[in-house]
Amino acid sequence: MSRVQLALRVPDLNASVAFYSKLFGTEPAKLRDGYANFAITEPPLKLVLIEGTAEEATRLDHLGVEVESTESVHAATTRLSEAGLTTTEEADTTCCYALQDKVWVHGPGQEPWEVYVVKADADTLTKQQGSSCCTDPGAADAKEPVAAGG
Repeated sequence: MSRVQLALRVPDLNASVAFYSKLFGTEPAKLRDGYANFAITEPPLKLVLIEGTAEEATRLDHLGVEVESTESVHAATTRLSEAGLTTTEEADTTCCYALQDKVWVHGPGQEPWEVYVVKADADTLTKQQGSSCCTDPGAADAKEPVAAGG
């Protein structure tokens, strides 16, 4: 089963977890320091919350499509490339507390989209050295991927 992912950078993770738990009638599937995600069945949605700064309003971090296999990520890469979109692939990348394979594209407004598969759980939120994972989109080049989907 594929599902759409919406990743939000939120100023207060605890308040956001409480709100979205009530809104969708479910608790987070994963709750870690500075991070939460909800695997919502109806509507099929992966909601990711990444803690930002208290001074900032909630904002879009990135969008994605979670798929079931690495083969599905490769198929999406091929399809997107053949459609003329610039893709950036990441294999065995660890971020957002998950080991993932993914491909990134950007929409016309530079909104980052990822197609990804979660391969295993991991112990870290962010990738090291120049990561494209779970970083501040304002700090990254608009053509580079800015976050991951775990």
